[in-house]
Amino acid sequence: MWSLVVLCSVIALHGVQGDERFLTTPPAESAVIDCGGFLYSSNGTIKSPNYPNNYPNYADCTWYIRPGYNIVRLEFLSLQLESHEHCGFDAVKVYDGSNTGQRLLGMLCGSNTSTFYSTGPFMTVRFRSDSIVPDRGFLAEYKTVTGGSCRYNCGYTVGNCSCSSSCKYRGNCCPDYKVYCSSSTPTTVSPITARPSCRYNCGSYMGSCSCSSSCQYYGNCCHDYYSYCSQTTGVPPTARPSCRYNCGSYMGSCSCSSSCRYNGNCCHDYYSYCSQTTGVPHTPTARPSCRYNCGSYMGSCSCSSSCRYNGNCCHDYYSYCSETTGVTPTARPSCRYNCGSYMGSCSCSSSCRYNGNCCHDYYSYCYGWNTTPTPTEKPCGGSLFGSGSLTSPYHPSYYHDNANCVWQLRALSQERLYLTFTYLQLENCCECDYIAVYDGPSLNSRYLGKVCNDSLKTFHSSSNYLTVLFRTDGSVVGRGFRAEFRNSLAPHLGRVDCSSDNMNIVIQRSYLNSLGYNSYSLYLNDPHCRPQVTSYQVVFNFPINTCGTTQEFDNDRITYTNAVRTDGPDLGEITRQSHFKLNVSCIMEQDSVSQIIYRTEHNDNSSVIGTGRFNTTMAFYTSSNFYYKVTEVPYQVQLNQYLYVQVDLRRSNSTLVLYLDTCVASPSPHDFQTRTYDLIRNGCHGDNTVYTYLSGSHPYARFRFNAFKFLRATEFVYIQCKVLICPASDYNSPCRHKCNRRVARDLGSDHDSQTVVLGPITLKEPEKKEGTHQEAEA
Repeated sequence: MWSLVVLCSVIALHGVQGDERFLTTPPAESAVIDCGGFLYSSNGTIKSPNYPNNYPNYADCTWYIRPGYNIVRLEFLSLQLESHEHCGFDAVKVYDGSNTGQRLLGMLCGSNTSTFYSTGPFMTVRFRSDSIVPDRGFLAEYKTVTGGSCRYNCGYTVGNCSCSSSCKYRGNCCPDYKVYCSSSTPTTVSPITARPSCRYNCGSYMGSCSCSSSCQYYGNCCHDYYSYCSQTTGVPPTARPSCRYNCGSYMGSCSCSSSCRYNGNCCHDYYSYCSQTTGVPHTPTARPSCRYNCGSYMGSCSCSSSCRYNGNCCHDYYSYCSETTGVTPTARPSCRYNCGSYMGSCSCSSSCRYNGNCCHDYYSYCYGWNTTPTPTEKPCGGSLFGSGSLTSPYHPSYYHDNANCVWQLRALSQERLYLTFTYLQLENCCECDYIAVYDGPSLNSRYLGKVCNDSLKTFHSSSNYLTVLFRTDGSVVGRGFRAEFRNSLAPHLGRVDCSSDNMNIVIQRSYLNSLGYNSYSLYLNDPHCRPQVTSYQVVFNFPINTCGTTQEFDNDRITYTNAVRTDGPDLGEITRQSHFKLNVSCIMEQDSVSQIIYRTEHNDNSSVIGTGRFNTTMAFYTSSNFYYKVTEVPYQVQLNQYLYVQVDLRRSNSTLVLYLDTCVASPSPHDFQTRTYDLIRNGCHGDNTVYTYLSGSHPYARFRFNAFKFLRATEFVYIQCKVLICPASDYNSPCRHKCNRRVARDLGSDHDSQTVVLGPITLKEPEKKEGTHQEAEA
């Protein structure tokens, strides 16, 4: 099994050209043909050069249709090109996205007109001609539409509806799904991950859950009820999560299972419906919880501050109570309930007698529990191959003093290694306890970097070796670290580019040929997702949330995973060739940066495992209902006028929420450090005209402020916002935290960030009153 590991860029997707090269090339003296370009309007036309007269030889024109919203419908009104069975001479190609590396929707030649629909707000059209037989060419018309068509899009999500088989289950099929896709998509009820959706179903009952307002009372709301229906259906004033029909279930903020009595989180009517039907928990994994119990003693453990000194904190004490309880200065670490553990300043393991660091009550609780002293520490380090994990000694318990562990990680000669740290708790001294990583087979190899406490990092090797050193001093230990390593193809053999919109996988055909695999037999987790095959490469390009891609939340990051597969040769009963599988992953960082611009004027003088960023966009709207987006260029505003801003994910995802962390203004699009003005900083309002409508609860965030200008500068004002993206289901994520004036986070990042500029926006000249020659000065 192989994995594909590369760096993912979000500022610009490096698309792979899907066109085969024409066999002919234009002569050096051939004149440059003026055609193609960028089209930003919501509708328009494109035509071949000289239309309706004959187009020239050696034409190569590319139109980038980018209205930026809804989806694009392209209709060819007239087409007359050189005819060929495979469109190999003169042809028009239509791509579903922002460049010719995106999915090919179709190719036209001869006189067969057609209509195409994109799956998002971008479409690319390319026209090429060879050296002979020019013809009249083509005329096409495009416009943005809100509805979508399944033509050319089976298996994809198109704008606000879907052409995949799961649309029948979710109730959001495009109107022509049955015409084009019903026979070409799986007939199963839904993919395993499919869930009933409230989209288009507000007020309905979906079988296993409900989209009506009563679902809040009965506790059976569909997962995205609050995204679509909470504003359109009435809410019972006393609605609370209910155990009715839900005995044994967990309801979000409370529970209807028998363990709720043990964990202290029973729903209000648990005893009315479930107390007789659920038994006392006997599972050994049930543990007392500090949720709702800060300051209490739970029987076998405690939720009070003294638990940190007595060594009997409940497992989730630090999640709920560490900031709400004080410290008991007279308490001492205790071996009660902790035999075999290390308590920070003393130990409850048998080796404490050997090392002379037994806790004060060791002999009362643990003596005789393990009487064999441990004169030597646990061995660590070693040689590891392929993919796997490594941890500090005794992890997740405390590592020992004076550790010196060396791991050599190795992959096949044509592969590379990717190392990421998923957990880290070391002494707060970078020279005392640390991890060092080297790009090669030994500690003499090139030094890549050091990992200290609270500095989780990732590393890529340039060869098939990595060396990891873990070293500690003689005092203050922690719970150590856990790291995952994976083998990956070398960049020249394969790569993946990803953003929150698309995943682009490229594999060299020479590599596949060396393994004996047919490039045309490859597919993704969804067998309907097939690649474009060129002379040298195999290219998959698809929306990141389709083609069987799975999504996983881990440590404030979101990982998207898919796999490239082939069934191998089918030559009879047996085969000696393994089935090809290439794992592909993209790790998306949590934050994103968007930028916007407006201009002010008045009469006075006065910016395979890939890592990437989510694509966010920021736009002005005309009012607080955020219904009409500002599209005029330049956008003219008055000083002190309300400006309404929305930041959102370019591809909507109801499983994520977006939080406004920091928004600053600057007179320069290149400098957000020198002359800046805070609108929002660390979630707090820095300007008294700022009002936040939504932040941290939806896949978009909204705020407003009053327009201003910078003195001694041009009338242009640039706005840059940093936002955090978190799982919607995680109510302890940073997106759920409110204003935090104690934290000073910089707008910069170690990762690439996307900057989107919209504008310019200018301040309107004040209108003059009738009968006056000059307006009063402000």
